Amino acid sequence: MMVLHGLGDSMEGYQWFPDQMNLPWLNYVLVNAPDPYFTGFSWFDIQGDHEEGIARNRQLLFQTIEKVCETEDIQPSHLFVFGFSQGCVMTIETGMRFPHLLAGLIGVSGFVHRPESLLAEAQPHAKTHPFLLTHGSFDAVIPHSPVEKQVDRLAEAGIRCQWKVFPKEHTIYGEVELQLYREFLEEIRAGLQPAEG
Repeated sequence: MMVLHGLGDSMEGYQWFPDQMNLPWLNYVLVNAPDPYFTGFSWFDIQGDHEEGIARNRQLLFQTIEKVCETEDIQPSHLFVFGFSQGCVMTIETGMRFPHLLAGLIGVSGFVHRPESLLAEAQPHAKTHPFLLTHGSFDAVIPHSPVEKQVDRLAEAGIRCQWKVFPKEHTIYGEVELQLYREFLEEIRAGLQPAEG
């Protein structure tokens, strides 16, 4: 699983994640976004139009995914992507635009950037990707109502979106939310296992 942090954070902010997920079969690659932002990094500029940063860093992210798959000798179809906030935006971008099939995508407390353009430019296999998207009903950073409409638009277009709103702010809702991730991942993993006999 490739883990993408949010604005101003870094891969150091997710050192806790593999232990808390407690899935011995899953390996993790924590990555930093390309652009410096105070003491951390960002995936795109929060001021003005997000498009330039998203488009530029999306390509860098795709190159990183391909390099990880080559180094670890795995197929992209066995790679999960997880992202929080800005990392969620990039996770959704990846699931829709990456040129190869992925195992599944988890996006937390983010949004869908330009849904109509995203759908128009999506890869044909994007409808095969399972997405788990979560948000907080008390999120003051990225209010959930507009995001829910964006996710509904993806679902209407045939994207496999599982949407869950927790009574939380701009964060991960502790063990309850982690368990939802585990169940999502385990279900996909079961489908990836070769049939016995």
